[in-house]
Amino acid sequence: MEQPTADGVAAPPSKLQIFFRRALSTVVLWGLLLAALFSGREWIANYVFLAFILILAVAGLAEFYALVEKRGLVCFRKWGLAGAVILMVGTFLHATGRLGIHNSPARANDFEMGLIILFVLGLCLRQFFSRTNPAGILAISTTLFGLMYVPWLLNFIQKINFFPGLGEAGRLYVLYFVLVTKFSDTGAYVVGSLWGRHKLIPRVSPAKTWEGFFGAIAISTGASLAFAHLAGARLPGMTPLHAVILGALLGGAAVLGDLIESLFKREAGVKDSGRWFPGIGGVLDLLDSLLFNAPIMYLYLRHVLTRP
Repeated sequence: MEQPTADGVAAPPSKLQIFFRRALSTVVLWGLLLAALFSGREWIANYVFLAFILILAVAGLAEFYALVEKRGLVCFRKWGLAGAVILMVGTFLHATGRLGIHNSPARANDFEMGLIILFVLGLCLRQFFSRTNPAGILAISTTLFGLMYVPWLLNFIQKINFFPGLGEAGRLYVLYFVLVTKFSDTGAYVVGSLWGRHKLIPRVSPAKTWEGFFGAIAISTGASLAFAHLAGARLPGMTPLHAVILGALLGGAAVLGDLIESLFKREAGVKDSGRWFPGIGGVLDLLDSLLFNAPIMYLYLRHVLTRP
């Protein structure tokens, strides 16, 4: 709890308080998801996972559209949110075989491609019948970008979890990817707070430093090696070399994802995308480092770790 200053105004929390708030929010939230995934009951693992990922996608996208509107831009919010629900549920149905063939990663990918094509067409038709919005190109662009930035990128977590032929290992790779990413966040914050001197991109995020960036990569690489060693053969295709490469890739991309969201928030003139999680902010603040890491993990899993 913040202590009041002499004038009666609560003092801002210290870096240590912020760190523990972030850590607690992260552990509780992702702990619930991982507990469901490894509950031993398939229906709990599948449907709690779907509900969790769907809530994050819709809430994160709603926050992004709020940033767009605070920036004074226009978007088709309801169309974007509806598209997010269809995208997440449709991928789940394809990836789990509830719509037939599901033994190839291409099945879910083809569904996504078809949906995005129809989504763009639908946005254009929506603009045809709009009598109050003269900025059709802008509205279509912001709505589509929001769908691609939050639900589409987040959707790669589903494709990791239900990757064909992996079974329980798919869930382990979700756990691996989330832990390595969050260790990257921790490394960036701790190292940057203690030893950060050289600003990374001050016009985007004044608090981020080069020391924090390299700290993120070092900590995420160490976490990757440790997890790979402990998991052993339960992570198919994983070797110490792959653990180092993935640790560095995920660590660097996590910082980049954080910076990208910071750019959007700075343009909108807000510090956090929301107030859901103490020490973190909104759903988008929770997801920023994961969004670009999810496709990196999926593509590496598909084209390197499970290559014949």
